[in-house]
Amino acid sequence: MTTSKGGGTAARRGPHKGGADADKGPDKGANKGQRTRASGGGAAARGGTPAAPPGGAPASAPLTPGRVGTYVLLLVAGVLVALAGTLVQAAWFPGGLLLALAGIGALFYGGSRATGTAGGVLVPGAAWLVTVFLLISDVRPEGDFLFGPGLGSYAFLLGGIVIAVICATAHQFRATAAPRGRVGG
Repeated sequence: MTTSKGGGTAARRGPHKGGADADKGPDKGANKGQRTRASGGGAAARGGTPAAPPGGAPASAPLTPGRVGTYVLLLVAGVLVALAGTLVQAAWFPGGLLLALAGIGALFYGGSRATGTAGGVLVPGAAWLVTVFLLISDVRPEGDFLFGPGLGSYAFLLGGIVIAVICATAHQFRATAAPRGRVGG
């Protein structure tokens, strides 16, 4: 929103040619390029393009080589966090379970912040989920398995899924939230 000091996109493009604001007031357009609170309208109403969401990159960010590399690193990190969490949560119960869930949360939140898109949560989340369910189903003929039939294993599985959903939902709230700034000004 432009202020009386002349900031914003309308002041950078120059004064308006005609329009509703040019015929108002005794000085006939002395306030060109400035909006009042009642005039409303955003960039789209002034003929500009709408701004990107305030959460960082737009929802449909183009795939650049750097972004693809970030997604590949998040995919590998998702697999590694799943393997480490599987071993740690059973080894030091309940501290290991909390450590494994904290690692999952850090990975998902960090992926969301690093990419600025929902894919930053979905890519490591999918890698984590597939890895954990492959580890669950891998029972050797000797009877060896990584997940025991205890409460900690179920808490790790459900906790990881809940953390992924929370991080993805929090990213959506950040992407659609109103920009921070002064109220009424």
